[in-house]
Formats: sequence, C-alpha cells, structure tokens
Amino acid sequence: MSDPILTISGLTKTYASGFQALKRIDLQIGKGEIFALLGPNGAGKTTLISVVCGIVTPTTGTIVAAGHDIVRDYRGARFRIGLVPQELTTDAFESVWATVSFSRGLFRRAANPAHIEKVLRDLSLWDKRNDKIMTLSGGMKRRVMIAKALAHEPEILFLDEPTAGVDVDLRREMWAMVRRLREQGVTIILTTHYIDEAEEMADRIGIISKGELIVVEEKSKLMQKLGKRRLTLNLQDPMTALPPTLDGWPLALKAGGNQLEYTFDAQDTAAASGHPRDIPSLLRCLGDLGIAFKDLHTSQSSLEEIFVTLVAGGPGVRP
Repeated sequence: MSDPILTISGLTKTYASGFQALKRIDLQIGKGEIFALLGPNGAGKTTLISVVCGIVTPTTGTIVAAGHDIVRDYRGARFRIGLVPQELTTDAFESVWATVSFSRGLFRRAANPAHIEKVLRDLSLWDKRNDKIMTLSGGMKRRVMIAKALAHEPEILFLDEPTAGVDVDLRREMWAMVRRLREQGVTIILTTHYIDEAEEMADRIGIISKGELIVVEEKSKLMQKLGKRRLTLNLQDPMTALPPTLDGWPLALKAGGNQLEYTFDAQDTAAASGHPRDIPSLLRCLGDLGIAFKDLHTSQSSLEEIFVTLVAGGPGVRP
C-alpha cells in the first residue's frame, strides 16, 4: 500500500438507542487506491462513510483525511472529500450545469468552467448540460451526482452504491471513469452489492459484518488465501458410491454419479495424514482403481463465494 491518505483509528459509533453500528474500526487507505467495502444490508457500510464524511458524529476514535482531522479541522478534511450517496438528491428544477457549478461553489472553490466542462464530458453529460435534472433518466441523474461530487476536485471520492439501479453499459462506463480518476491520483472508496464490481476494480477489499471489519486484504491475496479450487471429472461410467480407498480425499459425486468433484485449497496439497492430495496424486489413484474419465476442468471460487462464507462466519474464515 502507498502512503495512507485516509487513516481511521479506534472508530466506534453507538446511537442513543444503544445500538452499536460500528465496532472499533481501524483502517488505512493508500493514496490512489481503489478500496471496495463489501457487506450485507445493515452491516455498517453507509454509517462508516457518513462518519468519515462528517455527516454522522463518531462515538470514539479519530479519522485523518489527507492530513486533516475530520473533527478538529472539519472544513479542511471535508474540502478534500467527495461523496456520491446512494440516494438521488438533486435540485430537480436546475440545469445540469447550474447544479454542478453550485456544488463547486459550496466548497468556496473559485469558478472554473473548464473543470466543470471536463467533468461533464468525462461523464457523458456535456450534451445534457442545459437540461433540467427532472427530465433526465435515473442513470443520467446518477452521473450528475458523481459530477457534483467531483466539482470541487476532491482527493478522496466515496461512492456509496454508485451503480445501483443502472444498466450494464452504464456500470461499465462508470468503471472506466473510476479507473481514469485513479490514474489522476484520486483515491476511491466504494461500497457495492455487485461482487463482480469489486472483483473487477478493487485493489483491496474490506468486508464488514455487524459493524465490524472482519477482513481487509488485497484482492488477489484474499482470493488466494480463502478461495477454493475445484477439479471436476466427467466419468466414463457413473458411480453409485466412492470406493473406500478414496476416504480422506475431499471428493463428492455429482450429476447422478456421472461427475466426480474434488475441492481443495490452492495452498493445501497434503492431507492431515501426511499423504499428498494434489491433482496428479488423485489422478494416479483413480487410474490404479480403474476409474476412467472422459474429460476434466478446473475452476476457482469467486469473490462472491468468499464473501458469503465470511459473512456467514464459517470456521477458519479469517485470513
């Protein structure tokens, strides 16, 4: 990770009702990083973003954004943060140009028509610049929300469910936009329900459940550590049961006995007994038993499967 641009230390949030929305969050996010925050509904994603952006007051802890404490130097911190919320909250009767320009002015930024034009062009909004927001489609309104967040040239951009309710083409356009922003040095923190979105774009992934960060890891390392691999053999002849010789191998018969599925950890090639259980050893064992197969293929568990396992709190889920 590069030098941190956002440091969260000992952060908690407990509401007056006694509900603890966040349980000691410690997190550093590097400059120019794309960080995906995943979690089920009610896990604390939006609360965490709201605290960092100064919308919700933390109960304990400190947050430093681009060198500015969000409590002691609220204006300095907030000036450097852009937020695209889940809800489409735009001034319906204003034009696209007016509402984006106004957002820049809220941060006491000097007028810069060239920057506003660039933002609108990057988001394919230039042709809509004079249209009233009430006339735009839902996808276009979401682009306007992003344009508003970028109007004051923030160093850190929060995207809270940025592609919720938009079509596949627009999602991919937004992914491309996020990559361009990162190339310009902007740090991106996004929450999403689309696991493929995190898998496609993120450098690191944090998974939050019941107000607690249960995992923060580089995407590739997370998938390597927690991902399962599967070898599926299409058998020449169906089997009704596995022979005793294969006891101890993580095998299962599928498709009415026509497939043999071997599930294993990418880094785990030895059984508890000390005997090898890699793919060549399995194939040799099957050959010795006279079990023939027509073809085979391998696959690796997706980030979605890892996410479900972690949130379910299964044994040994933490890296």
